[in-house]
Amino acid sequence: MSLHESSDAHIYISSDIHTAYENFKQKFHPLRVVGFVKDLFKLEDAKAVVAESYISESQTKYIIFGGVSFTNEAQNSLLKVLEEPPRNIKFIILSPTKSNLLPTVRSRLPIVTGKVTHSFESVDINLARIDYDEVFNFLKSNARVSKEEAKLLIEALYKRATQEQKLILSASQLDNFDKAYRLLNLNSRPQSVLALILMGFAHAD
Repeated sequence: MSLHESSDAHIYISSDIHTAYENFKQKFHPLRVVGFVKDLFKLEDAKAVVAESYISESQTKYIIFGGVSFTNEAQNSLLKVLEEPPRNIKFIILSPTKSNLLPTVRSRLPIVTGKVTHSFESVDINLARIDYDEVFNFLKSNARVSKEEAKLLIEALYKRATQEQKLILSASQLDNFDKAYRLLNLNSRPQSVLALILMGFAHAD
């Protein structure tokens, strides 16, 4: 990431959001930087961002938050504070793709593109009616994906379910997405982690 990027509030698109966050921390030193960078950014994370933003500051404080994926509920809960940030608060949102973010979020901040590698923008699979044969075929066609590619596939599956097919995910399906990122970070086999996600839809009523 170039350190001459804008210091104003913005959305920063990068394939590696965790490294981007560390770079921003160094760039803004000695100003205060508070981060909420998750694999799956949920409503509880958004509430923590809002709470932090209302802690008064005498000089600029950067609140940097983001995720490989975001829930819509989390994004919607941030709209007011993004529209009218408290005094001396600047937000930077980190995301691997613009399509992760709702149009209402994208409209509130300028978008800066950093380092972006290949991304699985979409997956052609019907998660509402997936059967075991389709699960097997999907896993077979993605048998050699790397850990980072598996994370991008999980992001694409989440987008497919929530944005493209507009499915209401159960608590266990949401938990599977959250668990999947943790398992990949613990070096679980990507195929096993993808199977966890897909079987959660195959078992759904």
